[in-house]
Amino acid sequence: MSQVVSNMAGNLWKLLVGVGDEVAEGQDVAILESMKMEIPIASEVSGKVKAIVTGEGEFVNEGDVILEIE
Repeated sequence: MSQVVSNMAGNLWKLLVGVGDEVAEGQDVAILESMKMEIPIASEVSGKVKAIVTGEGEFVNEGDVILEIE
């Protein structure tokens, strides 16, 4: 199992995938909002979304887990 983590602090503005969705390596899976900018977060692996750990609108710090992929 692999985890997609935030690469900076900000609000999780939008999730682009749901549990059970297949994702490809390099695919954007979420968008953070920080300092009035939208920053895409990409998956580093291919697989299926197992769990969403952080919901839309929640604040995340650098390194916080957003979702898990198996």
